[in-house]
Amino acid sequence: MYNFTKQNDDTKTLLHVELTKAAESIGGLNFLLILLESMKEKKPNPLMFKGCKIDSKEAVITWNKIVFKDKLDVLEDVIRTHKDAESYDINVLEADSDKKKKKILNMAKALAPIEFNVKPINKENGSGFSFKIFDSVENGEAKLSPLFVAMFFCSTEYIKKAIKYSA
Repeated sequence: MYNFTKQNDDTKTLLHVELTKAAESIGGLNFLLILLESMKEKKPNPLMFKGCKIDSKEAVITWNKIVFKDKLDVLEDVIRTHKDAESYDINVLEADSDKKKKKILNMAKALAPIEFNVKPINKENGSGFSFKIFDSVENGEAKLSPLFVAMFFCSTEYIKKAIKYSA
């Protein structure tokens, strides 16, 4: 997940399309990168930021629920476990023990309702976009949103490579 060059072509194309649309909806790649840098400045993790809002010069991201450390730890562990995956089409509920699977399921249920909204400061730059942590949580499957992982866990270089990608 963290290394763009290791992703399969379908995943690279998906990331390119999603990130390009996201950037265009807030005024362009530079506006998206400025927002990402503002998010990365929040320590220990922007998801735990009590205001559920991060501003940059050109855009703002808001979300509807604080992510607590215990849930964030499980989420980070899941992402770390799948860091070498070549695709985002992974069921994160596939764990090696029932105890771990239950922890992941509880985290997924708690975080599934969270929605992120990204809006440009200047409404003339676009209408913005929204995304969730999971693309789906149903029937014993939970799949992370590639846009979420890219925005919160990947480097700026990763985002640049994804936007510049052409098949």
